[in-house]
Parts: sequence; C-alpha cells; structure tokens
Amino acid sequence: MQDKTMAAIAHELRMSRSSVSRLLSFARERGIVDIRLSSPHAHGEELERLVDERFGVAAHVVPVPENVSEADRLERVALTAARLLAQFVESNMVVGLAWGSTLSVVSRMLPKKDTHNTTFVQLNGAGNTQTTGVEYSSEILLRFGDAFGAVVQQFPVPAFFDDPATRDAMWRERMTRRVLGLQARMDMALFSVGSPSADVPSHVYVGGYLDEADYASLAEDQAVGDVATVFFRSDGSWRDVRLNARATGPSIDRLRRVPRRVCIAAGQHKLRALRGALAAGVVTDVVLDEALAGALVEHG
Repeated sequence: MQDKTMAAIAHELRMSRSSVSRLLSFARERGIVDIRLSSPHAHGEELERLVDERFGVAAHVVPVPENVSEADRLERVALTAARLLAQFVESNMVVGLAWGSTLSVVSRMLPKKDTHNTTFVQLNGAGNTQTTGVEYSSEILLRFGDAFGAVVQQFPVPAFFDDPATRDAMWRERMTRRVLGLQARMDMALFSVGSPSADVPSHVYVGGYLDEADYASLAEDQAVGDVATVFFRSDGSWRDVRLNARATGPSIDRLRRVPRRVCIAAGQHKLRALRGALAAGVVTDVVLDEALAGALVEHG
C-alpha cells in the first residue's frame, strides 16, 4: 500500500528479498493481499455504477474478452467471486450455499482464510430419482468448509418432493427443523441463477431433476429462472409458480431477509434469469462478466 519495492521492504524488516517474496505469496494465497489489474480500455467501473443505479445492487464486473469460451468466461468470473468471498466471509457467520455448476467452479478457486465458528449450510436438497446428489453437493460444501476452516451442514432431502404434503411433513421433522433453523440465521447466501430455457443449462436442468411435465408446468407459469430451485418470473413474482410447492430451497421471502445475498453469473444466457432475480429482490451483490453486465444495463 505504501508503494515500496521488495528491496525496501526487506531492508526495513531486516530480511532477505526472497523471504519478502515468500511472505507476499503466502499473503496472496490467504487472501490478505489482493492484487488487481485494471485495463484502461475496460469500462467495468462505469457498468458497476449503472447496475447499482438501475437495480440497487453492488456489482462486481469482471473484464472478459469477447472471443473466449463460455467455460473460460465462467472460470474468470468464478476466480473474482472466490477472491471477493474471502473478503465477505468472516468468523461467527452462517453462510447459505446453493449447489450448482457455477458454485462448483468457485469452490475450486477459493483462497485459504482461517475463520472461527463459521458454518456453511446447504440451501436446497440435491436428490432425485436417479441419484441422492449427496456426493455432488457435499463436494462443493466441503471445499468451502476447508477453505475457511468452517463447519458444513448438508441438507439430505430431494431437490423436489413428489407431493407438497410430503415436504410439509418432512419440514416438521426435528432433523429438518435444525437445518431450517440454521438457514433462518444466515448472515449471507451464495448462489447463481438457473434458466430452464438457456442455451447453456444449469445443473438442475440437465441432472435429471425435472421431467417433461415439470418443464411444461414452468412454461405455463412463465418461469424464467430459479435460485436454489425456487422459480420466479421476469417480474420477480414467484408465489403461484406451481413447482415451488414441491421445491426444497428457501422461499424468496426467506432469502430477502438475509443481510447479504451474493449472486454469481457468467454468460449472456443468464440474462433473463438474472433480471428476474433482481426484480424479485433476492440479490444485494452480483459478480458478473462485462458482456452480461452490458446486456443487463441495455435491456434492464
């Protein structure tokens, strides 16, 4: 921060330059030091201001060249999100986590940061008729727990129940109530947005969680996306979307009560879902690529 050279730092601390270099590397890995590069040609800051003014959320825009693959675009956004989360996550916090393709990539890029008495709780179930989903969701949770030295709490229920009455009964069980109680105390929620009509579908749309009748129901209800398997329309309405009666994710009302709600999205195929999530008021912070931010400002 004082713009000193490594030689000057080494002289002041009475150590070798190689020791200073090792300490800086350690600090970067732990998230103590955050190095950022700003391109004079990028207009990320202007886009962040416009998104904030139009939608009332803190935007973190990631510059990404137009000709990169969608996988590379996601990795760049995920890396920025991982570094940002190292600043957001502190001791004595309860953090809700929605499993999915985006959070899986983020989990692989998290820097190490020691916290105390922090818990990551799964927001929605992961099971379906083909798999329990435990391995996939727990892997993401465990990476977050390992990065922050935190406790993880899985949510061993299906992503969608067959019958709303079954969910209501399950929600009365003591084991389930304990997880729901943790969710009720969340200081922060981490999620991406999914879209049933996107060219690049989210995990919930390709993992066997929905059948033809579900897709037909979502189309009839004009759903444009979901957060933690709770669906919403382009105007943010969600209560009468029929599939939500069987979903295990927290309601939009429940999410709105969480102080910080971080959405991570990459690619313009997320545009409709992201706009719906913003209209629903479930986002306080959004990490997104430059092209998506530009489309959001232009079509928002």
